[in-house]
Amino acid sequence: MFSNVLIANRGEIACRIIRTARTMGIRTLAVHTPVDRGALFTRLADDAFEIGDGAKGYLDGAAILELARKIGAECLHPGYGFLSENADFAEACARAGVAFVGPPPAAMRAMGLKNSAKALMQKAGVPVVPGYHGDNQSPKFLKEKAYEIGYPVIIKAIAGGGGRGMRRVDAHVDFEAALESASREAQAAFGDGLVLIEKYVASPRHIEMQVFADRHGNCVHLFERDCSLQRRHQKVVEESPSPGLPEETRMAMARAATGAALAAGYQGAGTVEFIADTSRGLTANDFFFLEMNTRLQVEHPVTEAVTGLDLVEWQFRIAAGEPLPLRQDEIVQRGAAIEARIYAEDPEHNFLPSPGRILELKLDDGKAGVRVDTGVAAGDVVSPFYDAMIAKLIIHAPTRAEALHALGGALDDAVVIGPKTNIAFLRALLRSPEVAAGAFDTGFIDANLSQLGASPHPADRNALLSAARVLLDRRDKSRRAWLSSSDPWSVADSFELIGARRLGLDLLVDGAPQRLHVIEEADHALQSSGQAPPSGAAPILCETQEGVYAFAGGRQCYVELIDPLERPAGGLGESDGGVRAPMNGRVAALFVSEGDVVEAGQRLAVVEAMKMEHALVASFAGVIRDLVSDVGDQVEMGERIMLVEAQSEEAEGAGLGLTGRD
Repeated sequence: MFSNVLIANRGEIACRIIRTARTMGIRTLAVHTPVDRGALFTRLADDAFEIGDGAKGYLDGAAILELARKIGAECLHPGYGFLSENADFAEACARAGVAFVGPPPAAMRAMGLKNSAKALMQKAGVPVVPGYHGDNQSPKFLKEKAYEIGYPVIIKAIAGGGGRGMRRVDAHVDFEAALESASREAQAAFGDGLVLIEKYVASPRHIEMQVFADRHGNCVHLFERDCSLQRRHQKVVEESPSPGLPEETRMAMARAATGAALAAGYQGAGTVEFIADTSRGLTANDFFFLEMNTRLQVEHPVTEAVTGLDLVEWQFRIAAGEPLPLRQDEIVQRGAAIEARIYAEDPEHNFLPSPGRILELKLDDGKAGVRVDTGVAAGDVVSPFYDAMIAKLIIHAPTRAEALHALGGALDDAVVIGPKTNIAFLRALLRSPEVAAGAFDTGFIDANLSQLGASPHPADRNALLSAARVLLDRRDKSRRAWLSSSDPWSVADSFELIGARRLGLDLLVDGAPQRLHVIEEADHALQSSGQAPPSGAAPILCETQEGVYAFAGGRQCYVELIDPLERPAGGLGESDGGVRAPMNGRVAALFVSEGDVVEAGQRLAVVEAMKMEHALVASFAGVIRDLVSDVGDQVEMGERIMLVEAQSEEAEGAGLGLTGRD
């Protein structure tokens, strides 16, 4: 077995690899960029080495291998993403004498591009979705093929994944525009604009098989995972076994998956992904090969939960030349496991990325059957440069119903304060009747976003009241301290001789002004004026110098008190045209300069975070003033980038619009 491993990855997967390596007595060597200096995985590793001069060091294969040579790394684990499916890098590892913990380069190339993989699967007798997977990329030819296949069709980039370079086309007249858009996005994302055309399966389930193969000709499957709960082709919840999947279909998929791995000359961990047609009953004749991921998957913990096996340990053993630890008949599936991905994003505002510092983090309530995979701790920063995942919650229970119930409870107990998260969205999703019944497909989330809470919600009343109480106490203490030192006979606040004190509080809630009418009782408790106190658990509060974060029901709000006795520092207020960053990120583009005259709706800047671009536009005509940022600058959420000075009184008080993704 290897004495050490260089982990060419970051975040929760690096922490996951470290955990297994430590139990196997393998010394862990982490590599990190300056952005990840001090990150949790660097603290857990036996040693950590900085590489690169920015955020892209994890993609610098030459520099990573030079480091491996310098520190004497025996093997390299690429995790997933970054260099994990780069056949050229795997070959470079072999030339450098460093064992690559992954499949052979030839197998990676065979399965790495969707068109060649499908051709290989057809030759091996594995069913594929009807379509065109050839080399002719003429738009006219592809349009003719789409007509022959029959609409709706789906255009897919042959490289990469994650839904990029993918477009559904329902009508012949729309094909050319969709093709151009898909190819352009694929070229930008993967450096390859080639596409394939497939028949669109109307009600698909996304089911994948975990496979392992060794150097000795052995190949096994570790059962399936259902990944159908997706948003825009990005997986949100995964589970095993797949609900409602007939045993005959499961075994047919298993045979197809192991056949695919053997046909590719595969070694190590891989995932063979299928699309199953729910409209035809999930029969053994109604599933099709989608693609093969030649690496470990994000959702691998659900397989570990139902099999009791450590997939990372298997990876190390196979990379070291050992045979598979178990035969197929020795691998048993027990119970049900479900994984939910917690992301730093805001579902109520089109899932806008929400990077930033985590002030409080509570995910593991200590209950049996609960597993948390994370790459962060309280005090760490969710970087805008990488994936927005905070953690994965994995539940294992005897039955699917029990696992769903336990996962819902774990999400009820989960607390993340700082970045906004999708916790409330996940709670609603997992408690929907369709999910409980297993009656969903890959389009379920996108078709039910509003019902699942992915639309603006008013701040929780309990949260506002609790935050306001803290802010009032803070203000009153400050004023009493000032008054006692200057005029002991003065009073700090208004008061009433009889009954409770009635207050109209002006607040900033997540940056938006809001007036809250409250009644303050004799014991200083607050309640909403004119209505009974709201019900529900007490919110969790986290104070900052300027305000209070209040977390309740899986959502958070940031509350600041507007003091009517304090005047603004001078000049125009931020509501008069302050252009602020919508999230922590990088200024990717500026389209104006100091003093420029702009029109309503004109694009002013682009802020980039977590591989997404967000355009800022002027909501009214004006002149650019106080431009303090430049292209490449890092900005925090709410930080002012520039000011649009209104040119007319009618424009005064207007704000700035956010168009969404570029």
